[in-house]
Amino acid sequence: MTEALQELLTGNTLWLMLAGVVAGIVIGALPGLTATMGVALLVPFTFWLPTLPALMVLLGVYVGAMYGGAIPAVLIRTPGTPAAAATSLDGYPMAQAGRAGLAIGISCITGVIGGVFSTLVLMYASPQVARFALKFGPAEYFALAVFGLSVIASLSERSLLKGVLMGVCGLLLATIGMDPITAVPRFTFGLTPLLEGLALVPVLIGVFALGEVLYQTSLPEPDRSLFREIGRVLPSRTEYKRITLPTLLACLTGTFIGALPGVGGDVASFVAYDQAKKVSKRPEEFGNGSVEGLAAAECANNSVTGGAMIPMLTLGIPGDAVTAVILGSLLMHGVRPGPDLFEKQAHLLSAIFVGLLVANLLVLPVGLAGAKLFAQTVRAPRHFLFPTIVVLCVVGSYAINNSLFDVGVMFVFGLVGWALRRWGFPVAPLVLGLILGRMVEENLRRALILSGGSWMVFLQRPLALSLLVLAVLSASLTLWQRRRTR
Repeated sequence: MTEALQELLTGNTLWLMLAGVVAGIVIGALPGLTATMGVALLVPFTFWLPTLPALMVLLGVYVGAMYGGAIPAVLIRTPGTPAAAATSLDGYPMAQAGRAGLAIGISCITGVIGGVFSTLVLMYASPQVARFALKFGPAEYFALAVFGLSVIASLSERSLLKGVLMGVCGLLLATIGMDPITAVPRFTFGLTPLLEGLALVPVLIGVFALGEVLYQTSLPEPDRSLFREIGRVLPSRTEYKRITLPTLLACLTGTFIGALPGVGGDVASFVAYDQAKKVSKRPEEFGNGSVEGLAAAECANNSVTGGAMIPMLTLGIPGDAVTAVILGSLLMHGVRPGPDLFEKQAHLLSAIFVGLLVANLLVLPVGLAGAKLFAQTVRAPRHFLFPTIVVLCVVGSYAINNSLFDVGVMFVFGLVGWALRRWGFPVAPLVLGLILGRMVEENLRRALILSGGSWMVFLQRPLALSLLVLAVLSASLTLWQRRRTR
C-alpha cells in the first residue's frame, strides 16, 4: 500500500484525481447529468493517459458525482442523481428552515464516511463479499425488492393509505415498456420512446423539481430573512451523536446493496433512510428536516461506490452502470478484472484501492469549503431562481437520451408532482415503486419459471426467506410506531 500511495503522489496523478473530483461534483450537481454520464463522457479523454492516472480521473468523477447529487437535492429539491432522491426528503426542509449550510455539511461528512468505509471493505474483504453476492438469484433479488418496498410504510407521512396508493401507482408505471420476459410492448400507446419504459431521471426531475416550483408559485412569497444567513456548516457535538448510529447502519447497508449487481444507490439510500427512522428516538422529525434521515440517505448513497467495485474487480461483473463504464475503460487499458487481477497485477490493484480511498477523502475539503458558496442558491429571489430551475429541468431531461420526448415526460410528471403536493399525497412512494417495479416483476417471473411455477421457491431458499421476513417485520414495526405515536 505504501508503494501505491507513493506512485499516486508522483507526477500529475493526484492533481488529475482532484480535477476529476471537482468535475464530478459539478456534473452531479446539474440535474440529469448522472455519474454514469460523467464517467462515460470522460472515458475518451483518458485514452492518451497511462493506466493509473486514467483510472484515478474516472474514480474521482464517480465519487464526486455521488456527493454532488446532494447539492441540488438539498437546495432546490431536485435530485442531481437518482440516488439523491432520498436526500431531498430531509435536506430540502433543512434548507427551507435556514440550515442549508448544515445540510450540505452533513451530506459531505457522512458521504465521505460512507465512501471510506466501503473502500476499506473493498480492500480487506472483497473476495468474501463477492462470493456471498453470487448466492443471490432471482428469488433473492425479488425478496430484496420486496424489502425495499416495505420502506413505503415509513415514507407515507400522514396517511398510510395514500402512501400505499402512490407505491402501487409507481409499480404500475414500471410496467410501461417491453415485457422483460416475452418482449411484448405494454401500455406504450404506439409511442416508440416508451418501448424502453419511462426514463427515471425525467420522472424524478418532474415530480421533485418542477412539481415543487409549480407548488411554490401558488404560495405567498416566503420570508427571505431565513436565508440571509446560510448558517454553520459543521454539525454540533449533539448532532454528531445523533447521526452516529444512522451513519454506521447506512455504511453497512450501502456497501452490502452496492455489492449486489444491478441494484444501485437509489435503493440503498431509501432502505437506509427507513432503518434510521426505525432506530431514531425522534421519528416524527423525518421528512421535516431530520439530520438523522439526511445522514443515513447520503451515507448509504456514497457507500455504494466501494460496494459496486467489489464484484467488478473480483468477478468482472459491474455492480452498477458506472462500474460498467469503468470496466470498459479497464479493458481498453489491457486490465482484465477477476481472480487473475489479484494474483498477477496486485500492484495495480493496490493503487486502485488507495486511489478510491484518496478520492473519497478529497471530497471532504472541496465539499466543506464550497458548502456556503453552494448554499447561496437559496438566497436568490423567486423570479430569478424558479426560471433557472425550469431551464435546468429541461436541459437535464433532454441530456439523458437527447430526446424531446423525455422533456415532455418531465413536464407531465411536473404537473403530477404539483397535484400530489396540492392534495397531500406523498411523492417518495411513487418514485420508490417506479425504481423497484421492474426489479420485482422481472425477478418474480424468473424465479417462478426456474421453479416450474412453484411459490415454495421463496420459502426454500434461506436468503430469500430471511429478506421476506425482514420486510414483514419492517412494515410491522413502522405500523406499530405510527399507532404508538397516534
